[in-house]
Formats: sequence, C-alpha cells, structure tokens
Amino acid sequence: MPVPVDGYADIALGKPAEYGQEIIRRRHRLTMSLLDLDGKVILDFGCGNGAQTSAFALVPCRVVGIDVDFPNLQMLHQQLHRNGIRSILPVQYDGVHLPLPDHSVDAVVSFEVLEHVPDESAALTELRRILKRGGHAVLTVPNKWWVFETHGAHLPLLPWNRVPFFSWLPDRFHRRFALARIYRRRDIVRLVQRHGFTVHTILYITAPMDVVKVRWLQTLLRRTVFAGDTTRFGVLATSILVHCTVP
Repeated sequence: MPVPVDGYADIALGKPAEYGQEIIRRRHRLTMSLLDLDGKVILDFGCGNGAQTSAFALVPCRVVGIDVDFPNLQMLHQQLHRNGIRSILPVQYDGVHLPLPDHSVDAVVSFEVLEHVPDESAALTELRRILKRGGHAVLTVPNKWWVFETHGAHLPLLPWNRVPFFSWLPDRFHRRFALARIYRRRDIVRLVQRHGFTVHTILYITAPMDVVKVRWLQTLLRRTVFAGDTTRFGVLATSILVHCTVP
C-alpha cells in the first residue's frame, strides 16, 4: 500500500521489470562494464521478481536477492528452480534492517529501488554497513528530465498518469502528486556522497522503448534516437546510473 513519506503524498511499491526486457540487458551490460564480479558476493537490493537478478547467473559469483515483497521472491525462486540456478539466494527482509553482517558484501546493485524506499538515508546507511571497505555499488534511479513520469502520479481529472513533462515540474509540485521520488544527476550524487560513498561514474541510461508495443516502431527507435546504452542528453534517458565505492 502507498504510504505518506518525506513530503510525497504517496510512495508506491515498485513494479519490477519483466523478464526479457531491453532495460534489463542495458543495465546488465553497464554493470558488467563497471564491476569485476568474479568470485564476489553480490547483493541485489530490491530484486523484485528477479528478472534483473537472474542476469547474473552466468557470472561466477554469489548473489543475494533481497526484497520486501514475498510474491515477487516466489517468482524468483521458481525461476531459479526451473533453470537449476544455485548461485542466487532469494531473501525477504523487513524493509528496514538488511539481514546481513557488517562488511560482508563485495558489491551492491540496485535498480530503480531507492525512489520507493520509506527512508533513503536509512537504506543507504544499511547498504554502506554491509559493504566491505573498497566495496562497489551500482544504483539506478529515475531521471527527472525524461519526458514522461515513469512511476505515475495521482493527477486530478487525468486518468492517464503518464503525463508528458509532469516530472519537469518544481519539486514541491512533484512531491504532491507523484508515486515515487525522482532525481537529477546532482541529487543522486549529493545523496550518496552524504552517506559516505565516493562517486566514480554517473551515466544517463537511454530509454529502452520496452513500452512501445508496435514492433517496427520499437526497432526503429532503438536503432536511431535511442541507440546505445547511454546518452549525453537527459531528455533521452529514463534513468541515471551512479557507480560509487566505500572508502
């Protein structure tokens, strides 16, 4: 259920990406270009149904997929069982305290999760706690300058909540109606730095066009305007990726 939190009328639970979507492939390629995960212990924070988590099954590492939603974790468990994958462990947690010891994880990945947590500061504090010194984190969050509000909003008289340019409104208006937080590059950089992380890379992830159902149009857009995994232009990016470490 949505809950009032830090100035937002409602913060809704996230909807995981679906298996086979292009956004999963783009995130995975970018993550693997930034991190050496061989032999490492990885935490996927907010793993959802495991569509993204399962992409790490071919990497020689151990992954703990943590989420608050039990039905999503069941979907991940079923997927792992069907494919005989034993390197990924689904774990439910209470949304507050990660059930992992201090300094026990080599790397954290978290994709479009931070905008949904009740307390950003508490979540980042927990991630820093469980990371080893020198450990890496790759986080993605929704980009304020993308044309559409990707997480929806409660807008009067407008049943369709993906209204163009709504995310561009001043923060005080966005918080009043939006269902999730949204970030500028400087917002996410300042946030992770304030919690003791050192930022190394900040990227705009190109819109994957998964929502476009007309196949020829989807293909055309991916080969032209939205070709490549990253872009220099915020208006072409649905997400911001930040790669940081614990000093």
